[in-house]
Amino acid sequence: MKEYYGIDFLRRKRTAKEARVALRYQYYEMKNDVEDFNIVIPAKWSWLSACLGWCGKAVDAIADRLVFREFANDLLKMNTVYDYNSRDVLFDSAILSACISSCCFLYISPDPSDGFPRLQVIDGANATGIIDPITYLLKEGYAILERDKQTGLPILEAYFVKGRTDYYKGGKFAFSKKNAAPAPLLVPIIYRPDAVRPFGHSRISRACMRIQQAALRTIKRSEVSAEFYSFPQKYVTGLSQDAELMDKWNATISSFLQFDKDEEGDKPSLGQFTQQSMAPFIDQMRLYASLFSAETGLTLDDLGFPSDNPSSAEAIKATHENLRLMARKAQRTFGVGFLNAGYLAACLRDDFPYKRRILFETIPKWEPIFEPDSSQLAGIGDAVGKIQGAFPDYFTTEKLKDITGI
Repeated sequence: MKEYYGIDFLRRKRTAKEARVALRYQYYEMKNDVEDFNIVIPAKWSWLSACLGWCGKAVDAIADRLVFREFANDLLKMNTVYDYNSRDVLFDSAILSACISSCCFLYISPDPSDGFPRLQVIDGANATGIIDPITYLLKEGYAILERDKQTGLPILEAYFVKGRTDYYKGGKFAFSKKNAAPAPLLVPIIYRPDAVRPFGHSRISRACMRIQQAALRTIKRSEVSAEFYSFPQKYVTGLSQDAELMDKWNATISSFLQFDKDEEGDKPSLGQFTQQSMAPFIDQMRLYASLFSAETGLTLDDLGFPSDNPSSAEAIKATHENLRLMARKAQRTFGVGFLNAGYLAACLRDDFPYKRRILFETIPKWEPIFEPDSSQLAGIGDAVGKIQGAFPDYFTTEKLKDITGI
């Protein structure tokens, strides 16, 4: 087995995944096209489009609840590295990007002025690598650091291996920088990895996109049907062939129409087709919302179908049990990525290749997924008092903070 695959191989690998990531971002930003069947809607209505933000809601619902706090037992002072790198924006940007494209990357580089580590988030469409399935660090990596604003072509690229980062300008080698890190300075942040897909799965799954497409077609059909709902079709029978034709629009909106008898004393009869109902479209949208909520762990309230009675904080937490489990799993996998990035940044800062095993007691800490309300805090306080009575000094300030977030 070769030691490194090389930059050309990684360029092809990144290109193969670029379209997939771009498609997910289109659904997240609600810029995706409607895949219509073109069976019922006439061609002159082909310009009509629809927009729906369910995929964006699925991503934001979990990304907004994942708030990284700090590392406990921080032997290498990795918290300081993140503090100097706009941690609030850095963590949120990395989590959001990973949920959309299944993974993103943290690019670590020394500050030109003092050599302190800088951290930058790169989305999954602009970076890739060969992953170590044990540590989830990269064996080698590749990233596009800068693109031309007009053409979109890469201007500055980086190729990462252990102890060295090579930079390419215009596709040609420019310069190289050595470092003391025991792994490439490009760290993957992955959402839901497994043995088959070590780079994870996107929060916007194929089922999410298919269901949203079905819902978009329903919205488009309802727009067309709304025209007939607003102005029901009318008809006239028995009208003389010599009668003067009237303007259709004026006949539709007029409050009074006059039809005279003909020479034989006959008169036309008026009628109206049954008015188009919007109820079938509402029921169909509710069906797709139910399917989408089952796929993503959301509720119908989250997707725009509110219940009659407002829920308490405890009821909301109960209905989002699947979402809570998904968020817990995401915390574990994201925590490994942030730990790896902090570890390599500390090696770069201290110019020393620390052993990764020294961080076995370093634990990523997260804020509670659901913030407790006043009634829940009262219940927690009662439970803490009883447990403390049986096991004195069990609850510390840190443990209470992990439970309540305060």
